[in-house]
Amino acid sequence: MGRLPRSEFDRALRLALSELPPMFRDALSNVAVVVEEWPPGWLLDELNIPPGDTLYGFYHGVPLPERSILDSGNLPDKISIYRGPLAGDFPGREELRRQIRITLLHEIGHYFGMDEEELSRLGFE
Repeated sequence: MGRLPRSEFDRALRLALSELPPMFRDALSNVAVVVEEWPPGWLLDELNIPPGDTLYGFYHGVPLPERSILDSGNLPDKISIYRGPLAGDFPGREELRRQIRITLLHEIGHYFGMDEEELSRLGFE
């Protein structure tokens, strides 16, 4: 099938964002969603991800339910979507687009304060 060009990967992510229900899209007004090639090694180490495993995305920030007035003034939250692992593990275009959407929803779930168990029950693993 070949690797999805960066522009098409970005387009698939923008489409996934545009298809979010308005209540979720509006809540993300202060969250940067960025495409990065690979998760940094320090993050994989910090999360105890074994060699050979990887991340497709990561939410950087303070989940909404844990925020307080003291959190004002922090940098905006960020959702990183990792192109390299996604494109490598999902070579088919439709499969990759589906996984980009699942990854985005998973990280948005963390933003809203959901843990891995809750996200798994919802099918966002």
